[in-house]
Amino acid sequence: VEFVKMASECDAVNLGQGFPDFPPPDFAVEAFRHALSSDFMLNQYTKAFGYPPLTKMLASFFGKLLGQEIDPLKNVLVTVGAYGALFTAFQALVIIIEPFFDCYEPMTLMAGGRPVFVTLKPGPTQEGELDSSSTWQLDPTELASKFSSRTKALILNTPNNPLGKVFSREELELVASLCRQHDVICITDEVYQWLVYDGYQHVSIASLPGMWERTLTIGSAGKTFSATGWKVGWVLGPDSLMKHLRTVHQNSIYHCPTQSQVAVARSFEHEQLRFGQPDSYFVQFPQAMQRARDHMIHSLQSVGLKPVVPQGSYFFIADISDFKSKMPDLPGEVDEPYDRRFVKWMIKNKGLVAIPVSVFYSVPHRKLFDHYIRFCFVKDESTLQAMDEKLQRWKNELGP
Repeated sequence: VEFVKMASECDAVNLGQGFPDFPPPDFAVEAFRHALSSDFMLNQYTKAFGYPPLTKMLASFFGKLLGQEIDPLKNVLVTVGAYGALFTAFQALVIIIEPFFDCYEPMTLMAGGRPVFVTLKPGPTQEGELDSSSTWQLDPTELASKFSSRTKALILNTPNNPLGKVFSREELELVASLCRQHDVICITDEVYQWLVYDGYQHVSIASLPGMWERTLTIGSAGKTFSATGWKVGWVLGPDSLMKHLRTVHQNSIYHCPTQSQVAVARSFEHEQLRFGQPDSYFVQFPQAMQRARDHMIHSLQSVGLKPVVPQGSYFFIADISDFKSKMPDLPGEVDEPYDRRFVKWMIKNKGLVAIPVSVFYSVPHRKLFDHYIRFCFVKDESTLQAMDEKLQRWKNELGP
């Protein structure tokens, strides 16, 4: 919120917030328009746990992907965005992989739980080459040490926000084996599952042996169809877990907007007919966003920023270590992490907005990762051009 406010005050190009600044696909817009203008009863409540055609569609669509017979009444819950899904799922002692989407820790604390953190660590890179999110790895021994008899759940985010890491099957099998060994639930946030680049493959941990019965898989229509304001999300999982989420949902959110759910159901119907084909949005959209990613990565390097190339998601992080060495004393609060001070400086002086990566870490680890900032590349061509103009002025100021 602080950085968005600064952006508006400084007329800066907002590359920080994670939303597309271009329209959803035409078929999704038409689906929403149809939902608004067709049946007047769509202005009223639908079933509390999801509009029936949508829960049936999610069960059918994701059942094939996960290799499961999914019951739309027992194994699907539609929520107010993936945020709502996460809120209903958090409980007790939760292992959180860092860097993490910033709501995971407060949601765990609100539920009366205690977060335990394990950190992805960057691997070595060749001289002159950009780092890749694929080199950031969990230490198997450290991860295993975080499990105890009190551990109730582990939260997994793949593709990861802010890093853009896509966990490999081998990495997921390590997590799965520990969850099975310690009888731990896996909450997997897969809202960016369709945004995977460079030939990498998204694997859902619920599809691994013995994991469906202990996994809650969370998705987002906002990220799936580039319509973040629709606020429709979902959770898929076994009835033994879902019955508890339905209780929380019924006594907090209760119901999601009917017309948004209708539009999402029709959009999935559209994609199901084209799944895996060249004209599928799930094929075309990541191709377009990979081009936007490559454009932004190339442009940011011109002023000395060092992007970490993401395998997936809306985001990548960039290393600002060289700036930290050259101008270490940027203004800011006492003990304020360097990346926060750098982002404020960049907004005010260069007209570009990013998000400090330290906000995606637990307090004890923030200073260890305060030399990175996060950019969102899921932006319109006009935004990328405005970014290029700002970067060109910055480059000119650096001189030859």
